[in-house]
Amino acid sequence: MMRQRAVMVEQFNSYSRDIPKKRNHDSAIELNKVSTLTSFPDKLESGTVELSLVETELGRIILDLEALNCFEVVERQFEHQGVIFSNAIALAPSNPAFPSKSGRIVIMGAPKSGAIEVSFLQPVHLVNSLVTSSRRTVLCAYNEQGEQIAEVETLGPNLAGSPSLIPPNAELIVNVPNIHRVTFYAFDGHLTLAGFGFAF
Repeated sequence: MMRQRAVMVEQFNSYSRDIPKKRNHDSAIELNKVSTLTSFPDKLESGTVELSLVETELGRIILDLEALNCFEVVERQFEHQGVIFSNAIALAPSNPAFPSKSGRIVIMGAPKSGAIEVSFLQPVHLVNSLVTSSRRTVLCAYNEQGEQIAEVETLGPNLAGSPSLIPPNAELIVNVPNIHRVTFYAFDGHLTLAGFGFAF
């Protein structure tokens, strides 16, 4: 089976040597088309990359992370919606480098730093989340046999207040049939997820 892979595309203009102080727009990476997002204040543009043939549907399920308590281990709280987490804890970040865009609570990889696994009780075709990390983050999707069927990643860290060209809460998306499990991996860095959603 062929594996699909996408990476964040960034286009630089003549002003890109000056790192922007404020970045209020999200980066997005999605499997199936190439389009340009709203540019950052200094006209640095971030691209969208999509590789699959599956059309994005409306009506995605977005988990209500605000229902979680701070420091609560996240595992089967959303099982009734078809999702089980591994190596995850709910946090209300006090560190401004990890701002939450979708609410007060985010999910952080713990006790193993920089890794979160999500399993689905039924196969899904789309998974997306807002990611903030101290290192490059890779989102991988796997089928029922445990074979990797898609991969998407940021080009580097995206902490708020850092010189990174990628804003915090960058959106990672995989859109491919028969996803049974996904992993987020930040190479032992610190990783938070917000706005986690999926579609059957």
